[in-house]
Amino acid sequence: MDGAKPLDRIDIASKEGKCSAEEWALRVDLAAAYRMVAHFGWDDLIFTHLSVRIPGPEHYFLMNPYSLMFEEVTASSLVKIDMDGQPVDPTPFITNPAGFTIHSAIHMGRDDAQAVMHLHTPYGQAVAAHSDGLLPLTQTAMIARADLAFHDYEGIATNLEERVRLVEDLGDKTSMLLRNHGTLTVGKTVGEAFLRMYFLERACEAQIYALSAGPAINNPPQGTPEVAAEQGRATVPMGANLLAWPALKRKAYRLDPSFAT
Repeated sequence: MDGAKPLDRIDIASKEGKCSAEEWALRVDLAAAYRMVAHFGWDDLIFTHLSVRIPGPEHYFLMNPYSLMFEEVTASSLVKIDMDGQPVDPTPFITNPAGFTIHSAIHMGRDDAQAVMHLHTPYGQAVAAHSDGLLPLTQTAMIARADLAFHDYEGIATNLEERVRLVEDLGDKTSMLLRNHGTLTVGKTVGEAFLRMYFLERACEAQIYALSAGPAINNPPQGTPEVAAEQGRATVPMGANLLAWPALKRKAYRLDPSFAT
């Protein structure tokens, strides 16, 4: 934009104390998730998104600015947008229309989807492009595929009409393979969405390694995928909210506490 400051010179005013305590806590959690996505190497330059809905009748949600690397995202730089994709508060940043399409669809269509994560990792894309999808080759795969949905590729997600089909295809599941595109998870908290994504991404990575090692695949005994799925369904929320997510936030603080500013 003519006359605009270079992004490395834009001053981001702190929003701490200028929004509700509940919103600030969500901002910190979501910024931590962005930093941990970068830490695990799951980011795709600036081209994927994590979001969290702010409780309230307005259905506003937070999403990353479309011009910051994930390791640059802070609690204050997150953009609050409405369900029409418009910023609620003044911001020097823009948001990605494709990210808005996908995330607004899930936030509007699922009351329990407070947090939504969408990634384009090589392993996730490879499994999303595989005709068999996610196979029950590992414990994490058995847990992840129990709540796994599929959505066929329709092109870059700028068509708002796709939102209806995204929600229909997700149904009541908590994870989805976007065919030829990537992975998506939802949760009642940022921690739940993150842990589900961790399991899904690890399962995809392990599958690619296993299939590339040759045809001698050891399939699990009959019935055990269902057992693992039920165990995972019961333990993921507790494991995320009480165990894994607090540990991940501590790690984010150790790596760079600026995310919480």
